[in-house]
Amino acid sequence: MKIVCGRSWVVGFLFVLASAVPLRADFLFGEPQSLGPGINSASNEAGITLSSDGLELYFSSQRSGGQGDYDIWVSTRQSVNDAWDPPANLGATVNSAYTELYPCLSSDGLTLYFSDYYSGSPRPGGLGGGDIWMTTRARRDEPWTTPVNLGAPVNSTNLDMSPTVSADGLTLVFNSNNRAGGLGSWDVWMSTRPDVQDAWSQPVNLGPAVNSGNWDGESGLSGDGRALIFGSGRTGLVGGVDLWFSTRKTPADAWTNGVSFGPVVNSVRDDGTGRFSPDMRTLYFCSDRPGTLGGYDLYAAPIIPIVDFNGDETVDIDDLLRVIESWGQDDPAIDVGPAPWGDGTVDAADLEVLMSYWGQEIASPYLVAHWKLDETEGTVAADSVGANDGALVGDAIWQPTSGKIAGALQFDGVDDRVTTEFVFDPSEGPFSVFAWVQGGAPGQVLISQVDGVSWLMADPSGGALMTELSPPAGRKAIPPLVSETVITDGDWHRVAFVWDGVTRALYVDDALVAEDTQFGLAGCSGGLDIGCDKAMTPGTFWTGLIDDVRIYSRAVWP
Repeated sequence: MKIVCGRSWVVGFLFVLASAVPLRADFLFGEPQSLGPGINSASNEAGITLSSDGLELYFSSQRSGGQGDYDIWVSTRQSVNDAWDPPANLGATVNSAYTELYPCLSSDGLTLYFSDYYSGSPRPGGLGGGDIWMTTRARRDEPWTTPVNLGAPVNSTNLDMSPTVSADGLTLVFNSNNRAGGLGSWDVWMSTRPDVQDAWSQPVNLGPAVNSGNWDGESGLSGDGRALIFGSGRTGLVGGVDLWFSTRKTPADAWTNGVSFGPVVNSVRDDGTGRFSPDMRTLYFCSDRPGTLGGYDLYAAPIIPIVDFNGDETVDIDDLLRVIESWGQDDPAIDVGPAPWGDGTVDAADLEVLMSYWGQEIASPYLVAHWKLDETEGTVAADSVGANDGALVGDAIWQPTSGKIAGALQFDGVDDRVTTEFVFDPSEGPFSVFAWVQGGAPGQVLISQVDGVSWLMADPSGGALMTELSPPAGRKAIPPLVSETVITDGDWHRVAFVWDGVTRALYVDDALVAEDTQFGLAGCSGGLDIGCDKAMTPGTFWTGLIDDVRIYSRAVWP
């Protein structure tokens, strides 16, 4: 199945790129974990950067043993499988009596960018209340040299903080306070250069796609320069400050509208200083959420690419075929490597990511409800992924060995149905519904919504698959979408309705059988009936077997 952007409310946070055209494949975040007492302390920690080999970790801390307020500290380890050694202060060459924050290590590990904040007079060589500096070393086993101010035009007479640099060293993103041309008190800015030996260009404000007019700062640029994390104090947050995300297709393109990382990464407190790991598989950030050792601790959350392309909850040959079909193309649904948001081409990088999950069972983060209908007795049709259990009405019979996938439920066409409480509102965004069916007759209904319409049914004239889902009242009346493919011939058929926000589509046995272009679907807050229409009209009750009913909060195409 092909998956494109839709809603993002799932168990765990599923990130969806919020642009008119989906930019890259989707990914989700694992549960954030504290870096623990080896890195965190009873004081505040903020800002983190790793070497490209993952063996050096730099961060800012207010812990004792430093030169001033916040200092930059470093921890090392022998391999990526080892624990971090106790952190060491970078010493008086880099740290000072001022406040050193937001370290950012270059991809070669030889340049360290950071911010210095001054509550009084600036550090010697400073331009404003806070500046961006850099220190260098000739080799990784040598000490850092005396820091150098980046100077104008990057630094100004205002506060300029939180630098991050792309892996090629050609893009610098940072934050500035009350700088001319900004939208709010703190904004995110970007400067570029054609070569690492060239000077940085005049910074450009990233505009309303990223900046809100409220507090926006503590940005973190991905190594490929195409993804940006930033903290924001805008309205509609989970906590006081939340982490947000913006992307661009190439470094030459504009940034897409930022979206929140949602309630798994963001907490009811402040979450900020987000940075990607060099391999772009881990999100690092700081938070003062409940359970910290000090005021703010450092956390890590895995970034997990979605490689179950066909939504069957197993990474197998079907997913490999989707990669092959899209090979060499810019297919956002399949482009998952090397970064989870892809690189613009389906190639060996995506194949490598796919194979790292080969054979694994992966519960789809898009699955809202899944009635396997494999029970052997009782009056409850269990939802295997949520709390949407259905109740059997009538005398439908469990068929434990007669389903298309394990068991199925047999309906008598008279009064049998499965009823649920509210599951999904079609007006809320893209969604899909799938089911295996056998039997039936013209006019009979597979799935309908109470106070709504029939989602899937056999048309009254010939038994072909159709849907009544249509735009809301007040818009131009649209007739039901009817295919020419009969599903009441006694054979097993996999039927589906897919809505991506623009296109209504019907599928039979994974083949497209009807589609049209619409904008919006009518909303409904009613429960579902499996096996009859919303009014339980005689003649609409299904006669035959229904198996494996799934609803996704996404557009999922076979």
